[in-house]
Amino acid sequence: MKKMFLTGAMALMGLMVSAQGFMVTADIDTDDFDFEAITETVGFGYFVNDAFAVGVKNLGGDDDMNIFARYYWNENIYISAAAPMEEMTDNMNVGVGYSFNVWNSLNVEPNYSMPLNEDDNGDREGSFNLGVSWQF
Repeated sequence: MKKMFLTGAMALMGLMVSAQGFMVTADIDTDDFDFEAITETVGFGYFVNDAFAVGVKNLGGDDDMNIFARYYWNENIYISAAAPMEEMTDNMNVGVGYSFNVWNSLNVEPNYSMPLNEDDNGDREGSFNLGVSWQF
């Protein structure tokens, strides 16, 4: 059992050392802007390679977490998928966004996302979001 934990720890350290980068993201509430709204939606991601990032984001509640994945089509345009930890397939959102550098590693990210499944009324209404990210 000790060998399994040691092997897992060494593999995890190897992933951290060979990391392409790490990202911190947050959504901005454009209707009611305050700093607390940004910190409630903070997320952390890991670049698996130059084009693919995975991570987890807080949705503002205690246990409300989203898993997200991004595929960067080029340096700025990305396609994203996000789903809550529970009932992932029923509540998955897909979207597209543009990430442009503002200063050093700080990026502003306007994006549009919509649910994969229709709601009870047969609607599938998307939303425009504004986010920020910091990559290191």
